[in-house]
Amino acid sequence: MGRVTERRKVIRIRDGAVSSRPDTLVAEEPLEIRLNGKPLAITMRTPGDDFALAAGFLVSEGVLATALDVRNIVYCAGATVDGTNTYNVVDVKTAPGVAIPDITLERNVYTTSSCGLCGKASLDAVRTTAHWPIADEPPLRIDPDLLTRLPDRLRAAQRVFDRTGGLHAAALFDEDGELLDVREDVGRHNAVDKLVGRALRNDGLPLSRSILLVSGRASFELAQKAVMAGIPVLAAVSAPSSLAVDLAAETGLTLVGFLRGSSMNVYAGEHRLALRAAAARG
Repeated sequence: MGRVTERRKVIRIRDGAVSSRPDTLVAEEPLEIRLNGKPLAITMRTPGDDFALAAGFLVSEGVLATALDVRNIVYCAGATVDGTNTYNVVDVKTAPGVAIPDITLERNVYTTSSCGLCGKASLDAVRTTAHWPIADEPPLRIDPDLLTRLPDRLRAAQRVFDRTGGLHAAALFDEDGELLDVREDVGRHNAVDKLVGRALRNDGLPLSRSILLVSGRASFELAQKAVMAGIPVLAAVSAPSSLAVDLAAETGLTLVGFLRGSSMNVYAGEHRLALRAAAARG
């Protein structure tokens, strides 16, 4: 298993003074995900929680829905010519009877650490493959003040970021704002996959009473992953994309962007936020 961080020599220049020192960097290595022995995708990720990452990826693709859908997840021995195990190839073997959709038509085999599905056709793909509609019953009622406290809680839990400054993070909170889980990765979508995969392996899906907070922007892919995991609220400290807003509006996802300090923009699903109470206090 690769390390989460690595040390590299850097030349540091401060106010004209030049010095040499070691610096701590976040590790980035490729991970090939295989499904029942067949190569499916390659992503650049921070090593760690690889089985959860693979499981979460397959939740977002509509392959897995419960822990019972997985027979096992293993690193592939002999992944190189000389037969060594690089711990960079993971094979997910599904349980008998699990239907395998033709997902290769919707996604390139290679993905980067920051992008994935795109285009209007993807809206239909998510709608037709989602195992759970976003139907939180009774509906969540989130006070905006609660949301404003979550970024600080996420930041306080980012242990590797403190050492490298180079990681995205994603966190799950319950409806009362209690931190349930947090994952870091060089790729923002990998961090979410690790969260969702851990929940699946603990038989915790759907995450219908939770809030997903991401440290960067809210892309279509992150909105997709929230919907596929049954998460009703997605909040981001930066901007959403237009397609993410379209998906949120179509599926009933509450989408919040620019969550900074006491401010935020609500792009969809405002019915889950106690806006009248917040307005009265203002």
